Amino acid sequence: MNVMDIVQNSISAGANRIEISVCEDSAADSMTITVSDNGCGMTAEQAASVTDPFFTTRTTRKVGLGIPLFKMEAEMTGGSFKVKSGVGKGTTVTAVFVPSHVDMIPLGDINSTVLLLITCNQERDFVFHHRINSREFILDTRDLRCVLGQEVALNSPDVVQWIKGWLAEQTQLIKEDHTDEIFS
Repeated sequence: MNVMDIVQNSISAGANRIEISVCEDSAADSMTITVSDNGCGMTAEQAASVTDPFFTTRTTRKVGLGIPLFKMEAEMTGGSFKVKSGVGKGTTVTAVFVPSHVDMIPLGDINSTVLLLITCNQERDFVFHHRINSREFILDTRDLRCVLGQEVALNSPDVVQWIKGWLAEQTQLIKEDHTDEIFS
């Protein structure tokens, strides 16, 4: 849910390209989640204030909990959190977690989150990068648009099913243990 909330901030900032990266490293006992966008960005003062739950740029309410909760969850595992932003340059939010820590909250179904973001935001492009140790995959909606052409929407039922299946297949491939191949 944190990723969804951070991406919603990117959308509110006018981003038309949003990159989501999940990098898991067993040897380093780390999981890094990064969300980058090409939105309007923030001033240095705004970027320094986004972790304050009583700071928000929204006019509909006076609190913003997405970034503060994301920061808290990373730090309570012994990890870290940072925001890099510049006016007119976009924003990058990076949270580093320590998966072995007792307070680590499971990642959840990141594939469904990415699929939902893609299908509900047709006018935006998403790049999803998932790496587990040395295995990785990248889904870029710009590539899908090139293959499908402009007449086929990314939220059409056949395309949604294909994306869902492809994400599941790729995730399974990067999760597979191939240590037995070393001894073959």
